[in-house]
Order: sequence, then C-alpha cells, then structure tokens
Amino acid sequence: MTTLASSAATFNVDKVRADFPILTERVHGKPLVYLDSANTSQKPESVLKAMDDYYRHANANIHRATHLLSERATALYEGSRAKAAAFLNAPDMRTIVLTKGTTDGINLVAQSYGRSTLKPGDEILLTWLEHHSNIVPWQLVAAQTGAVIKVVPINDAGELEQDQLSALLSERTKIMAVGHVSNALGTINPIKEMIAKAHAAGAVVLVDGAQAAPHLVIDVQALDCDFYVLSSHKMFGSTGTGVLYGRASLLEAMPPYQGGGDMIASVTFEQTLYNQVPYKFEAGTPNMAGVVGLGAAIDYLAGIDRDAALAHEDAVLEYATAQVREIPGTRIIGEARHKTGVLSFMLEGAHPHDAGTILDRQGVAVRTGQHCAQPVMDRFCIPATIRASLGIYNTREDIDALVRGLHKVRELFT
Repeated sequence: MTTLASSAATFNVDKVRADFPILTERVHGKPLVYLDSANTSQKPESVLKAMDDYYRHANANIHRATHLLSERATALYEGSRAKAAAFLNAPDMRTIVLTKGTTDGINLVAQSYGRSTLKPGDEILLTWLEHHSNIVPWQLVAAQTGAVIKVVPINDAGELEQDQLSALLSERTKIMAVGHVSNALGTINPIKEMIAKAHAAGAVVLVDGAQAAPHLVIDVQALDCDFYVLSSHKMFGSTGTGVLYGRASLLEAMPPYQGGGDMIASVTFEQTLYNQVPYKFEAGTPNMAGVVGLGAAIDYLAGIDRDAALAHEDAVLEYATAQVREIPGTRIIGEARHKTGVLSFMLEGAHPHDAGTILDRQGVAVRTGQHCAQPVMDRFCIPATIRASLGIYNTREDIDALVRGLHKVRELFT
C-alpha cells in the first residue's frame, strides 16, 4: 500500500487534466465529472491537433498515388503502425494489422483463422467475463464450422476459476479467446499463465486487450500470445480504429477477411493475387485520420510514467471503493484481488438506469446497464449495474462528486 501511495504521488494529475479540453465542459450547469472511460476515453489536445493537422495538411489516400499529399498521408499512416508495434513490443511491423477496433479484430481472426481451421467437434474456449464482442463472433464461426464453445466460470469475486480452465482444456481445444481486463468488473486476468496452459494443450490464444491498453504496459512477446486486439478510443485516441497483433506465421497462412482495394497485388477476372501481410487484411480506404489519432495517443501515453499513472488510477479506485461501500444499500459487484479501472455496483431501491439519470443531472457521467457483458450480469443474478470507470485524469474529487450524487439518488428512492 505504501508503494502504491508513493508511486501515485509522483503522478501530476492536474497537469494531465489540463491536456484534455473536454474536462472543462459543464453539464446541466455543473462541472463535468467523467467516470465512463471504459466506455470511451476522452482525448488529449495532442490527439485532436494531430487529426486536425492531417486533414489540413496531408489529406489524401494512402499507398495509391505519387503526389506529395499521398506521401505525407502514407508516412503518417505507416508511422502509426510502427508506433503500435512499439507499444505492444511486437517483433515486426508486419505483425500489426490496422483495424476498425477490437470488435473488427476479433471478427477478422474468427472468420479468417477460425473459419479456415476449425472442424466439427473442435472446441473454442471462452470465459464468463467476456464482452459480447468476444462471444458473438465465436458463436458465428462455431455455427459455420461445427465447433463447440466451452466457457470458464467465474467465482463470486469475479475471478476466473483457474482449476476449471485447466479441466476444460484438452486436445479438442483449438482456440482460447479471453479478455485481459474485464470491462464490466475490472478484473485483471493472469493472462500469461493462461496462455501457457492453452499452448500446452495445443490451442491458439486471442487476447482482447481493449480495457488493458489504457492501463497496463503490454508486451505481446513476453505474454507469448498468438493474437492481441485493442481499440484506439479506449486509450485516449480516435474512434473507429484499432490494432490486431498476430503471430507472423499465423497471419501468413490466414486467408483474407475482406476483399477490395489495397489488399491485392494483382486482379484479373480469372484470378486475384493478394498483397503481403499485413496489407492483405486492410481492404479499402481506411480511417486515415483515425489512425493518425491512434499514433498520437500512443505518443501521449509514451510521454507519461505508465507505472505512476497506474498507481494513481488504482489509488483513486481504492478510494472510490471505500467511499461507495460506506453508502447504505450499496452492493459492489466484482471484488477481484487484481483489478483496475472499474467500480461496478448496485444501490438498493434504485434501478441503475434511474441512478444514472440522476447522477447526470449532477454532472456525473457513469454508465449503467449490462455493459455488453450480459453473462456477467446473469452470473450475479442482477439486471444491470452502475459502473464508474476511471482514466488517468480522474481524481478523488471526482469520486466525492459521485458519492454526493449517490446520496441524492438515495434521497429520492429510499
């Protein structure tokens, strides 16, 4: 605890907050308190400027022209690919596919790798913690191939049952798809150990890193994962962009996911020859300004002390958990020993949607509902939760505003 406090003390949150223009907004006449970063994060000035500069000075299609603007756009686009490779410690830029986001990356792997390799009776291993985006694509490919889905359960703290994971793994397990950090509960899974277990059984592993990217330092080589996906908009970057890291040997063997411009080397009516990796997975004109924003977000994260930032966030989460627990009638959902970024809870007598509406009138933005994680809600036999999710810009004062708002909810409903 002393280490957490001392590390957090080195993080200048006021300086960070000054980088995010939207935090000066007023909502219903009150200062904005933004506690919905797991839904989408806010954007620093440097990201906004990079995207604006792209449109003002470099707007052209990439890889397709010899004029100066196209050269500028291509350099920025490929520069962001290089930054993404460094961010993930990928061994090679060729292993970085630029996507529309985490959902797009998972669908790409499911429909390209999964559909081309799975056979009837093969098993796909998921967990009860998954976001719908890491469930539905696998259901689709299971229906297409005859594969079977197995699910690792969670305990009352919101942690995966590791003994059940070991029991479910077998020679039939061909793919394991698992979230690094739960969007609904904040649970940090022991992903490296889980990958090792899956590999020992002969399975390929995809990691959904959407919620990990803004909080944790990610090293795909140390994790030894086969695929890792993330979204720019969760990590202070643009919407509609993301990254798929794939092991080079797997990407080379996988068929294209979509057809169109830029993913081809030659096209005739008799035959199409596909482009090399990673371009064979990047059909059509991409969200170039968004990819520039992704690169700027990576630059922003590289410019701060990630360990101090995480310690700050975890200290705020610890404070929030203690403060919310003191409110009569609250029930915290998900109390894993290792978690980050998320406080999910219920307030007796008030439906989460009603609570969220009242909090909004106090200037406090939280998410209420199932958080695209209905199985998690089913596991705890609840319809929804109130979720306060943190970013590097949140403070104890934000939590104090949340608590004041929750007391107003209690006044109305209890």
